[in-house]
Amino acid sequence: MLRDGAHHGFATVSLITKAAWEDRDAVQYFLEHCGIAVTAISGALAARGKRVDLFGVVVLALVTALGGGTLRDVVLDARPVFWVGDTSYALTATACALVVFVIARFWEISGKWLLWADAGGLALFTLLGVEKALRLGVSPTVAVAMGIMTGVAGGMIRDVLTGEIPLVFRRQIYLYATASFCGALVFVLLRGVIDTDAARLLSAGTTLLLRLAAIQWRLQLPDFQAKEA
Repeated sequence: MLRDGAHHGFATVSLITKAAWEDRDAVQYFLEHCGIAVTAISGALAARGKRVDLFGVVVLALVTALGGGTLRDVVLDARPVFWVGDTSYALTATACALVVFVIARFWEISGKWLLWADAGGLALFTLLGVEKALRLGVSPTVAVAMGIMTGVAGGMIRDVLTGEIPLVFRRQIYLYATASFCGALVFVLLRGVIDTDAARLLSAGTTLLLRLAAIQWRLQLPDFQAKEA
């Protein structure tokens, strides 16, 4: 009886542990698709006024949504690249591009939507990048760098393709990579100290709030100005 009870207890614990991991994977999978959707929308919105056809809008959405994660996976030698292993990411980005394409034909979309969508994508992708890097066993410093890369690289590719100076290099675009750095650092410092979901929330929230606050109040780092002789 005791042996059967112990066996039943171990089986119950095993099922609970498995369910917990599945729930954690489900949360991460949901966040990844949210990040893909938001950044794909920002990529599609960037086509405004560029005389781009439907195919071009989809391409801009795909490179914005998938570019940062692709570069991260190549640098970390994570095989296969995330959207190659699961094509649903590319399908999500394509669907969002099509929706934006249709909506834009009937309603005027404010330029602020691009900044807000980009801020949301920056927050989510920074978190996902640093978390995946840590799971692959890299150092915290490298993980922060991978978080920033995941957050900003897709937008940089989008801006180059549309003939714009990348947001991360524009002085008037306030606290872009800096917000990503702060969010990534928060997750690295809090992982293992508090609950993972709480660390995720604080990390993404830090990046998003810093970026939105910088847009609202024009916050920026001081310029480099060397004293002349």
